[in-house]
Amino acid sequence: MAMITLPVIALARNTVLLPGIVLRIPVAGNRSDIPALLSSLYSRAASKSPSQRLDNVNIACVPFNSPLLSRLGQKLLEGDNDKHNKKHRPQTGIHPANVAKEDLFGYGCAAKITGVEGRGTGEFALLVEGVSRIRVDSITQERPFFEAEVNYEYDDAHFPNDIALQGLFAHLKSLSKELLTLLRLSSLLPRNSGSSGLSPILARRLELYIVKKGIQDAGLLADFMTNIVEATFEERLEVLAALDVKDRLEKTIALLQRQIVNIKNSVRITTSTSSSIPANIDLDQLKKLNLQKARRVALGGAPAGMAGFGSGGDDDQEPNEIEELKKKLDEAGLTPEAAKVADREMKRLRKMPPAQAEYQVTRNYLENLSEIPWSAMTEDQLGLETLGKARKQLDDDHYGLEKVKKRLLEYLAVLKLKQSINSDVNAQIAKAEVDKALEKVEVLKSKKMVDKSPILLLVGPPGVGKTSLAKSVATALGRKFHRISLGGVRDEAEIRGHRRTYVAAMPGLIVNGLKKVGVANPVFLLDEIDKVGTSNFHGDPSAAMLEVLDPEQNHTFTDHYVNIPIDLSKVIFIATANSLDTIPPPLLDRMETINLSGYTTLEKRHIALQHLIPKQIRTNGLGDGQIEFNADVVSKIIESYTRESGVRNLEREIGSVCRAKAVEYAEAKDSGHAESYKPQLSLQDIEDILGIEKYDEEIAEKTSRPGIVTGLVAYSSGGNGSILFIEVADMPGHGSVQLTGTLGAVLKESVEVALSWVKGHAYELGLTGDPSENIMEKRSIHVHCPSGAIPKDGPSAGMAHTIALISLFSGKAVPPTMAMTGEISLRGRVTAVGGIKEKLIGALRAGVNTVLLPAQNIKDAKDLPQEVKEGLQIIHVSHIWEAMRYVWPEAHWPGEAALAGLESRL
Repeated sequence: MAMITLPVIALARNTVLLPGIVLRIPVAGNRSDIPALLSSLYSRAASKSPSQRLDNVNIACVPFNSPLLSRLGQKLLEGDNDKHNKKHRPQTGIHPANVAKEDLFGYGCAAKITGVEGRGTGEFALLVEGVSRIRVDSITQERPFFEAEVNYEYDDAHFPNDIALQGLFAHLKSLSKELLTLLRLSSLLPRNSGSSGLSPILARRLELYIVKKGIQDAGLLADFMTNIVEATFEERLEVLAALDVKDRLEKTIALLQRQIVNIKNSVRITTSTSSSIPANIDLDQLKKLNLQKARRVALGGAPAGMAGFGSGGDDDQEPNEIEELKKKLDEAGLTPEAAKVADREMKRLRKMPPAQAEYQVTRNYLENLSEIPWSAMTEDQLGLETLGKARKQLDDDHYGLEKVKKRLLEYLAVLKLKQSINSDVNAQIAKAEVDKALEKVEVLKSKKMVDKSPILLLVGPPGVGKTSLAKSVATALGRKFHRISLGGVRDEAEIRGHRRTYVAAMPGLIVNGLKKVGVANPVFLLDEIDKVGTSNFHGDPSAAMLEVLDPEQNHTFTDHYVNIPIDLSKVIFIATANSLDTIPPPLLDRMETINLSGYTTLEKRHIALQHLIPKQIRTNGLGDGQIEFNADVVSKIIESYTRESGVRNLEREIGSVCRAKAVEYAEAKDSGHAESYKPQLSLQDIEDILGIEKYDEEIAEKTSRPGIVTGLVAYSSGGNGSILFIEVADMPGHGSVQLTGTLGAVLKESVEVALSWVKGHAYELGLTGDPSENIMEKRSIHVHCPSGAIPKDGPSAGMAHTIALISLFSGKAVPPTMAMTGEISLRGRVTAVGGIKEKLIGALRAGVNTVLLPAQNIKDAKDLPQEVKEGLQIIHVSHIWEAMRYVWPEAHWPGEAALAGLESRL
């Protein structure tokens, strides 16, 4: 680095300034160099730019040289014109006002002036803060003040892989903490013992300063600790001249080790009955140990950023924290039981010495009590337009989810009516108290409505909006919202807190949540409650949730740490889960379950057009009219590039399209051809941007042939429905059945049940001429479901298999635009199946016109989008004979007479 000319201040005898340290330099009347230096600096600052202000200009603070340092002091600083050798002058008695350039050390510290103290008496003090080490090359001016050419010496950057430096730095921090502990122990001595130590507040600040330093601050911490420990003037000069960080750490560690050994050798620990000292610790006496000097050094040169520590006077005494804590407890609105406990603990705290370990434990406990919102609550927005605003809020934030919205509006309506009733009762109570009708007051109090907030459990696949729905509830009510993630919680204490007898005890997630929101009636989202751990050696976290989520118990919830009943009945708990299988039955019984099925393609299209696309356009820097999505493009993205329950992947794909168009628009604008940019998206654009289609959609057949039936399937993992072709072929054989297409165990059983029913009713179906004939005696069949790479399972294809077998054996083709779903029994009854909504939407998308459903699924077909109801003819059947009549309305079967009797029994 190039040499820089800096004004120089010669420090007082035995004084060394190190980087990061604030130093006070007294200026007596006989010292004219510093006033001249300041006058010069002020003149320069006044004539230059604001960047050259006084606090932006560095000065060089250089200590005296020491003849004892033969290694470092052998070089005398001489001017360019002084080429002859000069001997060292004796250092004794030299004053900074009379110093010559030969008396200055070869290294110093660049500093900035942080302040000037003065009382108008002619004497003042200069406050400087060390910035960086400097090496003095030559003195270029001696009068009226020194100037020198210097080189800045910055610490090299050190990386985490420097093992040697890491070891030295860790050792330095450990010794620094140990020294602070020993200095702090001296504060336990009686006041007349003659010893002085660090006050608790100062010791805490110093310890925090040390703890915060990282490996990149190793050299700075070494300088700071050198300023604290007892060291000779020459030893401090050696540290100042140690440009290598490792060398500096080694020198500082040696100084720390020496002082720690001296303190330990000077302190005798015995037992004592003194009331001011713990029974197990007695610092009987501190023999000749100059702790006062160590304290003065530590306070006289405070590290940068820690100015204001003071010098140990009355102004630096620790504030009366107990009175502040008492004030916080009085303002917290404690319950009577909590106030009683707080008063007892406060009395114990006043009797403890601050250095006793129990002092901090008790103080932390009381601070936690003062931060819990015992009575503070937000006022619910339950005005005349509450329900209308809440309905609009939910509709704006979420499309569909009608059952959930209905339940939440019911809760708001009940809450509003209860509040109205309670307001009338309170007015009557006030009137009765005025009339002094005490018996009437008690009767009226019993009529007040108790508010027990519901425990709602939203169950559904990922990405369907469970978390955001809880936020909308909080917004609609005007309450505060807090999310508690329960995924991976394996310790009961994380829910109910640790008992105070344990080290580092703390409240649980519930109490911490209340402390964070600051009110007693927030909305708590218990996210992923199905991921809570089960019983283990840490306890049972799911069992710990029982009291939290029981409306009959949670008004007296007890956290292990607080150990005082806390009212949780005013908290609205909304839990989320992906599956009910892993939730213990007792815990599940305490919650009201609301199922959220995956979004259908039609719902996803609405969500994308109303919410996702505007959001992604803004996120990716596009404006109005710079990109246009139409319904066909959105449907293409949904059907060909996503197959999920929620809309997270859909939003990612829309974001990819927006980013691609942003690049296209930016390039067109930069090239000056903005008019060539086309904001409209086409299907080809989607394929060019997103690549080859990830999913193929099954399309209904245009022609029909015997043995082929269109079934319906719902992808439980993706929440989408689709059609499934079932193909049955026969061949000469001996009754064997071959199944292919990655069929699961349930589907294989459906084929066996269907074949048994057809074989048992072959004569009634007109497939054989003799009731005793086995239709499978001379043939084998092969059942196949295309898309063999996709596993298929579930009780939903029994009716389709039966119709396929009848079609094959009778030679009657099934209409290609007809699909069916439902399981059958050995008696031919069609039983209910799940996923009706998803299956019907998949059928409409695939081009199906007519759908056969089990009669037991009539209730499920009512909750369908209007597009599905208008686009499909839905027929409900109860028996396979009834289904055959709709599949082949013109066909006649020998056993058709039995159908009339069957219908009369249904």
